[in-house]
Amino acid sequence: MPITLEPIGIVHSPYTDTAGMPIQGVFKPGIEACLEVYEAYREGLADLDGFSHAILIYRFHRAARTCLRTQPFLEDVEHGVFATRSPNRPNHLGLSIIRILAVADGRVRFTDVDVLDETPVLDITPYVKHFDHRDGTRHGWIDKHFRDGPPSRTVIEQAG
Repeated sequence: MPITLEPIGIVHSPYTDTAGMPIQGVFKPGIEACLEVYEAYREGLADLDGFSHAILIYRFHRAARTCLRTQPFLEDVEHGVFATRSPNRPNHLGLSIIRILAVADGRVRFTDVDVLDETPVLDITPYVKHFDHRDGTRHGWIDKHFRDGPPSRTVIEQAG
């Protein structure tokens, strides 16, 4: 069964390649980007400015391949792709939680950027802690890397 998705907009990001781009936007705060929403979808931005954060759903448009097992940046062993944040996944779909700075003229200015320039955005939805936050979560293999706090800045920067 074919599924057709049309982008609602495109991200203008300072990251033109993965070198220097953070593995997660929260690890490199203060960097700004802009989501340009296409004219046909701009009416949908009404009232988004009342939220501090949103979730972007996008396509990893420069993903080189698709795999079912991959080696994440913190690991020296492979994991199933669905247990990672790898872009090389079936359908090449990604999501990011962004901090909204402003919504005006069909554009959403934001920080916590971890997407490449010209990334096509498929949807944007507000982050609502009452719906999206969960207590008592488990984080699988990732937990061991955060036992003593987040990975060091050096480790994160070496990972891109």
